[in-house]
Amino acid sequence: MPWFVLYTKSRSEKLAAEKLRQKGIEVYCPLRKVKRKWSDRIKMVEEPLFRSYCFVNLEEHLRSTVFGVPGVVGYLHWLKKPAIVKQREIDLIKTMLNDFDHDSLEIIDFSASDRLRITSGAFMDQEGEVLATQGKKIFVRLESLNICVSVDMSKNKVEKVKKPKRYY
Repeated sequence: MPWFVLYTKSRSEKLAAEKLRQKGIEVYCPLRKVKRKWSDRIKMVEEPLFRSYCFVNLEEHLRSTVFGVPGVVGYLHWLKKPAIVKQREIDLIKTMLNDFDHDSLEIIDFSASDRLRITSGAFMDQEGEVLATQGKKIFVRLESLNICVSVDMSKNKVEKVKKPKRYY
C-alpha cells in the first residue's frame, strides 16, 4: 500500500493523526522535540516535522475514508495525481528522528553551490548541494529525495565532492 500525503489545517496535525488512528487508518505524523521558551520556563515540546502534513498508508480505493476527520483538508497532489511517498522514505524519516541527535552540527568551509556527501548519520551516502550555511547548521538540497534539509553537523561527517574538471 502506498503512503499518501494529507494536508491538514494549521496546527492540527497531531489531532488529525489521532482521529485517523481511532478510525483504524495507519498514519504517520513525524514529530521532533524542540525547546520552547516562555517568560517563566523552558520546556521540551513535540512539533510536527512537516507543518500541515501527515502521511497515511491505505489503498487507493479507501482514500475517501479520511474526509470528515477533524483537521483533514485533503490530499497533496503532484502532477494532478495524489502525491505518494515510498516506504523507504518513511523509514528514513523514522530513522532520522529516532536514532540520531542533530542538536549541534558544525560545517567548516562550505559555501553555497558546493557539492557534499554525507558519510555518517541518518542521510548516510546521500549527496547534495549546499544552499546556505548559518552558524552550526547547513542547508542542503538532497536531489535523490527531492527535499531540502537543515542539518546540525556535530553527529554527522560530510565531505566535499570534487567537481569534475572540464576541458574545453
